[in-house]
Amino acid sequence: MGNADLRSLAALSECPFDDIEGSIIAIDAHNWLYRYLTTTVKWTADSIYTTDDGTEVANLVGIVQGLPKFFEHDLTPVFVFDGGVTDLKENEVEKRRAQRQKAEKRLEEAEDAGDALEAARLSARTVRLTETIQATSRELLDLLDVPYIDAPAEGEAQASYMNKIGDVDFVGSEDYDTLLFGAPQTLRGLTSKGHPELMELQPTLENHDISYEQLVDVALLCGTDFNEGINGIGPKTGIKLIKEHGDVFGVLEARGEHIEFADRIRELFFDPPVTDDYAFDRSIEPDLEAARTYVTEEWEVDESEVTRGLERIESSVVQTGLDRWS
Repeated sequence: MGNADLRSLAALSECPFDDIEGSIIAIDAHNWLYRYLTTTVKWTADSIYTTDDGTEVANLVGIVQGLPKFFEHDLTPVFVFDGGVTDLKENEVEKRRAQRQKAEKRLEEAEDAGDALEAARLSARTVRLTETIQATSRELLDLLDVPYIDAPAEGEAQASYMNKIGDVDFVGSEDYDTLLFGAPQTLRGLTSKGHPELMELQPTLENHDISYEQLVDVALLCGTDFNEGINGIGPKTGIKLIKEHGDVFGVLEARGEHIEFADRIRELFFDPPVTDDYAFDRSIEPDLEAARTYVTEEWEVDESEVTRGLERIESSVVQTGLDRWS
């Protein structure tokens, strides 16, 4: 289901940081990293985050610059990384790969034409979460003592599960699909400068007088990451049809339509692969010197890009610790 479609249905409200101090947030790691990666690549000279052998590690800049916001507001992030991609999502993955390849070709043309502004914009659209980015992100989080877990499949599904069972207070993600995975409360905009936006499942259902299962069925009619929607059905029409026919199968039968693997997609949202094999606590004791050495010496990132972030982490973790014991 397109982000715009789900946004038009979701119960959203501004959420001041003061209202969520002390919370634990399961962060959709790939989503969060991608946001900081694209921003870093777009606005930072590539020489700053590229090693002598040409390896790009803009993620290390993004992590150091992005983490302080959590600590300064006494929030504990638990990063949840994607596991294997379900075969139902292969079409979406292929579509994104094609879009990236198209952007890469346009990037070459912009660079050849000397259009620096267009090249910067397109560079952000060609970002990939490479194996190096995956590995170095985990290694830096280890040094900063920030907890993370590896999901069996979709990271947002695992994060949503942790929120449902009460192990975390919120999910942190820009994707609206956390609603479909049943997350009670999602914080959006954690990479933005202002306050985050709170998206809540129960008020969403109450606002439209539908069940959680019916919300998922509306999404299937409109389209999700796992299926194309039915032509001509948007969120308002989808809700009307689901209320009229009961579920997605009733709608499809009445209209003579078909959604391939509809039953499997529903089950993926209702009962996704998740794990209970994780543990974390709120005590964060980063090894800042080791983190600095790792980023600036081992991976050759310009120290000026991470000094301020590491200073903010140090001061906020110390202050948070003092506040908890006062």
